[in-house]
Amino acid sequence: MSKRDVVLSLVVGFLVAVLGLIIVANLNVRLPVSPYLALIVFPPLAAAGLYILYRISLVWRPFVFQFGKFFIVGGLNTFLDLGILNLLILLTDITHGVWFSAFKALSFVITVINSYFWNKFWTFQKTGSFVLFFAVVSGSFLINVGVASFLVNVLGAPAGISPKQWDNIAALSSVVLVLTWNFLGMKFLVFKKSADQ
Repeated sequence: MSKRDVVLSLVVGFLVAVLGLIIVANLNVRLPVSPYLALIVFPPLAAAGLYILYRISLVWRPFVFQFGKFFIVGGLNTFLDLGILNLLILLTDITHGVWFSAFKALSFVITVINSYFWNKFWTFQKTGSFVLFFAVVSGSFLINVGVASFLVNVLGAPAGISPKQWDNIAALSSVVLVLTWNFLGMKFLVFKKSADQ
């Protein structure tokens, strides 16, 4: 694990904390501790998590460390997606309809651009085919925005859940599926020539 890995994981942890503050503000969540504590706690947690996966990769499989980087970038992407979505909802107070889908699409597109650069320069450290990247991301887009829009605009929030809470639940509902789809697509299609790290 290089110094660069430590620094970048600390940066990601900090960015996740900042984006988390936006989400907490939009949802008006009351926490038992100051949400600003995340700015101190998240960076070392990200670095420690990556270090643990690095140690596991030395004994078990080298790709575990690479997946750890991908997972940390995925965490940043999730919080970036939710942070932008929550910021747009906070600024406009729009929680459903075509504008919700537009907000979700915009947050997803920005997140995809972020994902490409982090994965290109840190996770896989190879230049990947942008055409293949676009193909993988198009599948992610359909899953991510489609599931969230269906849950918000067709099913609607269940009783007892506010529209803002439901928007976030809907946005998170496809994370595991999209994470798996993206890792496999990036590793075996987009950045397939990279060596396991």
